[in-house]
Amino acid sequence: MPTCISNSEDETKQIAAKIARQFPCGVIALTGELGAGKTTFVQGFAQGLGIAEKIISPTFVLIRQHQIPKTNNILFHVDLYRLEENQNLSELGLQEIINNPSNLILIEWAEKLTDLPKGTMKISIQKINSHKRSFIIHNSLLTSTSIGPTISLDNISISL
Repeated sequence: MPTCISNSEDETKQIAAKIARQFPCGVIALTGELGAGKTTFVQGFAQGLGIAEKIISPTFVLIRQHQIPKTNNILFHVDLYRLEENQNLSELGLQEIINNPSNLILIEWAEKLTDLPKGTMKISIQKINSHKRSFIIHNSLLTSTSIGPTISLDNISISL
């Protein structure tokens, strides 16, 4: 499994931006404890796509959408932290969003979903200390065996 280490929020954003530039559509499932850096990852991802607006966690609204510049595609930022156990996901329209092949969906707290689509990139973020994070990419479309700890990320290759 590809793994990399980030030593700061800026490095986390660099990792996410590099992945974003090579992942035009699909679902990315983000997992990790509270404060691990999931929203920071989404912020960097959005920057990598050229989205200039401020990215904030959709914790209370569950889903925010952002137009990806120079495309007809939309980035959906989903945060399931406050999802109630008995809450019906169909009310959110999440399945329709996921079923649209031109959408790009990043889901925080994705472990709350029981059925992620085939081809979902799963990124587990582990908090090592107050600044350092480990990113483990599971079942991904990455062809690289190692992203490397240097954060150069030049060898990441994603085939869709």
